[in-house]
Amino acid sequence: MHTIMSWAKRIALFPLLFLGTVPAFSADKLIALTFDDGPRPYVLFGTKTPQAAPGLLDVLDKNNVKATFFVVGWRLAPKTWGDRRYEINIGVTCLEAAREVVKRGHEIEDHTFSHEELRNAERKRGESWVLGDVDQGAQAIQAVSGVRPKYLRPPDWVLPADARRDLEQRGYRILTISSENPIGIRDINSLDYLCAGAHPVNCPKPSLTDSVLRQIEQREKAHVYTHILAFHELSSTTAMLPQFITSLKARGYRFVTLDEYMRLVAPTTQQIAMKVGH
Repeated sequence: MHTIMSWAKRIALFPLLFLGTVPAFSADKLIALTFDDGPRPYVLFGTKTPQAAPGLLDVLDKNNVKATFFVVGWRLAPKTWGDRRYEINIGVTCLEAAREVVKRGHEIEDHTFSHEELRNAERKRGESWVLGDVDQGAQAIQAVSGVRPKYLRPPDWVLPADARRDLEQRGYRILTISSENPIGIRDINSLDYLCAGAHPVNCPKPSLTDSVLRQIEQREKAHVYTHILAFHELSSTTAMLPQFITSLKARGYRFVTLDEYMRLVAPTTQQIAMKVGH
C-alpha cells in the first residue's frame, strides 16, 4: 500500500518537475517590481531643478511597495554620484543612496560591476573576466547591505552559456527574458528606456503604463498571474508609477521583493523532491 501511495504522489507531482510548463507555484497574484542601472540619486530622491521631479523612493513609500534594485558596482565607490555626461548631481552619492534604499526595506541585487555587455566582454577578455566582474559587483553590494546578492540580471539580459553555467554553480540565479527560465520567473521587459529623455519618439503607445499592462494581460490569458517587471531608474518611469501601481492593485496584485517572489513562485526542484518523498 505504501508503495502504491508513493507512486501516486510521484505521478501527481510529476508535472511540477517540468518547471517550464508550470506558470507559478503561488495562489497569489504577485508583482516583483525591479529597477536596473542605479543607484541614481537624482532619480531615487527627485530633483527641484531644472524641473521638479518626485523621488522614486518616496513614490514607493507612499504606495506601500517594496521593490528590488539591480545596481551597478562601480557606482558604489566612495564619492561617486553618477555619470557626469547624463546625470544630475544633487549632492548625494550613489553609495549614500544605496544605503537609503536598504534602510527603507528594499532589496539590492547584482547588475555586474562594469555594466558591460557580457558576451562582448567574454570575447575580448575571456570568461574569467566576466565571472570576476559579477563577483566584484556582488562584493560591492554586500559591503552596503551586509548580504551577498542571490540574483544576477546581466546587462541587456546577455550572458554566454558557459558563464551562465559557472555563475549558477557559484550560487547565482540568473534573470532573463528568454525561455531558459520558466514563464513565471521570466522577466517582462517594460521598454521604459524608450520613454526616457525630453522628446522620446519610440515610447510605446498610447502610454508606457498601457504597454506593460498589455504584456501582463497576455500572460494572464495563459493563466500566469505572477510577474517580474524590469524597469530602470529613470525619472520618466518614476512619473508613471503611481497610476501603474494603482491599476495593478485594483486588479488584485500584491507587490513583493524579488527574493520573496522567488520563495513563493519558484520553489527549487530539491524542495519539490522533498515533497515527493514524504
